[in-house]
Amino acid sequence: VQLQASGGGLVQAGGSLRLSCAASGRTFSRAVMGWFRQTPGKEREFVAAISWLGGPTDYADSMKGRVTISRDNAKHTVYLQMNALKPEDTAVYYCTAGLDYQSISQLKRAQAYWGQGTQVTVSS
Repeated sequence: VQLQASGGGLVQAGGSLRLSCAASGRTFSRAVMGWFRQTPGKEREFVAAISWLGGPTDYADSMKGRVTISRDNAKHTVYLQMNALKPEDTAVYYCTAGLDYQSISQLKRAQAYWGQGTQVTVSS
Protein backbone atom coordinates (compact mmCIF):
# COMPACT_ATOMS: atom_id res chain seq x y z
CA VAL A 1 0.00 0.00 0.00
CA GLN A 2 1.52 3.29 -1.07
CA LEU A 3 0.44 6.91 -1.26
CA GLN A 4 2.78 8.97 -3.41
CA ALA A 5 2.48 12.71 -2.95
CA SER A 6 3.87 15.17 -5.46
CA GLY A 7 3.50 18.73 -6.69
CA GLY A 8 5.15 20.64 -3.90
CA GLY A 9 7.71 23.33 -4.51
CA LEU A 10 8.69 26.93 -4.01
CA VAL A 11 6.14 29.60 -4.84
CA GLN A 12 5.75 33.28 -4.09
CA ALA A 13 3.02 34.53 -1.80
CA GLY A 14 -0.24 34.75 -3.71
CA GLY A 15 0.75 31.93 -6.01
CA SER A 16 -0.80 28.52 -6.57
CA LEU A 17 0.21 24.89 -6.38
CA ARG A 18 -1.57 21.66 -7.14
CA LEU A 19 -0.63 18.67 -5.06
CA SER A 20 -1.35 15.14 -6.22
CA CYS A 21 -1.53 11.90 -4.29
CA ALA A 22 -1.41 8.68 -6.27
CA ALA A 23 -2.52 5.52 -4.52
CA SER A 24 -1.26 2.06 -5.32
CA GLY A 25 -1.24 -1.38 -3.78
CA ARG A 26 -4.95 -1.45 -3.10
CA THR A 27 -8.04 0.36 -4.22
CA PHE A 28 -8.90 3.55 -2.35
CA SER A 29 -12.11 4.24 -4.22
CA ARG A 30 -14.09 3.42 -1.08
CA ALA A 31 -11.77 5.27 1.30
CA VAL A 32 -12.01 8.79 2.63
CA MET A 33 -8.84 10.67 1.74
CA GLY A 34 -7.26 13.89 2.83
CA TRP A 35 -4.28 16.12 3.39
CA PHE A 36 -2.48 17.18 6.54
CA ARG A 37 0.53 19.42 6.92
CA GLN A 38 3.35 19.77 9.41
CA THR A 39 5.98 22.35 10.24
CA PRO A 40 9.04 21.71 12.42
CA GLY A 41 8.20 21.53 16.10
CA LYS A 42 4.47 21.40 15.52
CA GLU A 43 1.95 18.61 15.36
CA ARG A 44 0.56 17.52 12.05
CA GLU A 45 -2.60 19.49 11.31
CA PHE A 46 -5.63 18.82 9.17
CA VAL A 47 -5.91 20.64 5.84
CA ALA A 48 -8.68 19.02 3.80
CA ALA A 49 -10.57 15.78 3.26
CA ILE A 50 -12.93 14.29 0.73
CA SER A 51 -15.43 11.50 1.20
CA TRP A 52 -15.09 8.24 -0.67
CA LEU A 53 -18.32 9.33 -2.37
CA GLY A 54 -16.43 12.26 -3.84
CA GLY A 55 -19.00 14.82 -2.81
CA PRO A 56 -18.68 15.81 0.82
CA THR A 57 -15.54 17.73 1.66
CA ASP A 58 -14.12 19.49 4.69
CA TYR A 59 -11.45 22.13 5.07
CA ALA A 60 -9.44 23.67 7.84
CA ASP A 61 -10.72 27.14 8.67
CA SER A 62 -7.34 28.61 7.73
CA MET A 63 -7.61 27.13 4.25
CA LYS A 64 -11.28 27.66 3.39
CA GLY A 65 -11.78 29.63 0.21
CA ARG A 66 -8.19 29.05 -0.88
CA VAL A 67 -8.01 25.29 -1.39
CA THR A 68 -10.06 22.67 -3.19
CA ILE A 69 -9.74 18.94 -2.71
CA SER A 70 -10.90 16.55 -5.41
CA ARG A 71 -10.42 12.95 -6.41
CA ASP A 72 -10.36 10.85 -9.53
CA ASN A 73 -11.06 7.27 -8.51
CA ALA A 74 -10.36 5.98 -12.02
CA LYS A 75 -6.82 7.34 -11.69
CA HIS A 76 -6.54 6.45 -7.98
CA THR A 77 -5.49 10.03 -7.34
CA VAL A 78 -6.48 12.82 -4.96
CA TYR A 79 -5.67 16.45 -5.68
CA LEU A 80 -5.27 19.55 -3.55
CA GLN A 81 -5.48 22.80 -5.46
CA MET A 82 -4.04 25.62 -3.35
CA ASN A 83 -4.45 29.27 -4.33
CA ALA A 84 -3.55 32.59 -2.74
CA LEU A 85 -0.78 30.88 -0.80
CA LYS A 86 0.69 32.59 2.22
CA PRO A 87 4.11 32.21 3.87
CA GLU A 88 2.38 30.56 6.83
CA ASP A 89 1.26 27.78 4.48
CA THR A 90 4.88 26.65 4.28
CA ALA A 91 4.97 23.04 5.49
CA VAL A 92 5.38 19.45 4.48
CA TYR A 93 2.05 18.29 3.12
CA TYR A 94 1.04 14.68 3.68
CA CYS A 95 -1.58 12.67 1.88
CA THR A 96 -3.61 10.31 4.02
CA ALA A 97 -6.36 7.74 3.64
CA GLY A 98 -8.79 6.08 5.97
CA LEU A 99 -10.35 2.65 5.96
CA ASP A 100 -13.16 1.77 3.58
CA TYR A 101 -16.39 3.66 4.16
CA GLN A 102 -15.06 5.77 7.02
CA SER A 103 -16.33 9.31 7.36
CA ILE A 104 -14.37 12.53 7.15
CA SER A 105 -14.77 12.94 10.90
CA GLN A 106 -13.21 9.54 11.45
CA LEU A 107 -10.27 10.41 9.19
CA LYS A 108 -9.64 13.61 11.10
CA ARG A 109 -9.38 11.60 14.33
CA ALA A 110 -7.31 8.69 13.07
CA GLN A 111 -5.57 7.93 9.77
CA ALA A 112 -4.85 4.47 8.39
CA TYR A 113 -2.36 5.26 5.65
CA TRP A 114 0.20 8.03 5.04
CA GLY A 115 2.19 9.19 2.08
CA GLN A 116 5.76 10.40 2.31
CA GLY A 117 5.03 14.13 2.20
CA THR A 118 5.84 16.90 -0.24
CA GLN A 119 7.44 20.20 0.75
CA VAL A 120 5.57 23.42 0.05
CA THR A 121 7.52 26.64 0.57
CA VAL A 122 5.85 30.03 0.15
CA SER A 123 8.16 33.02 0.02
CA SER A 124 7.06 36.50 1.03
